[in-house]
Amino acid sequence: MPGAQRVITINAPVEKCWAVISDYERYPEFLPEVKSIRTLNRRGNEVDVQYQAEVVKLIKYTVHMKEEGPTAVNWSFIDGEFMKDNKGGWKLEALGNGATRATYTVEIEVGMLVPKSIINALVDTQLPKLLENFKKRIESAR
Repeated sequence: MPGAQRVITINAPVEKCWAVISDYERYPEFLPEVKSIRTLNRRGNEVDVQYQAEVVKLIKYTVHMKEEGPTAVNWSFIDGEFMKDNKGGWKLEALGNGATRATYTVEIEVGMLVPKSIINALVDTQLPKLLENFKKRIESAR
């Protein structure tokens, strides 16, 4: 399963990072590839999140989020187009001086008809952009 892990330092406290990361329905405001989000079946610290995202083409998929706020959120795949699996998460660690180390991990398994080169390109180009967009959003939030 192709996977990646990236670490970014965000100049904001853990709680501020958590507030943006766990506000799923606002992702389309700052992640251009995310066209729409619906949250479903919230049960305490667990919620299903249905994405509609532009990844080479418009796809839909749903993941189950398990929140361990304000320091972690992990997801597992429920269903979707072109994917067989999608799991990952965020881990937030206070660095002091109001900064946070955010570690983002993702593993995706796609159908046989999706070339590996496309997945590798998405990991190499889209993942850094995704993290930079989260960083900008968090650091500019009030």
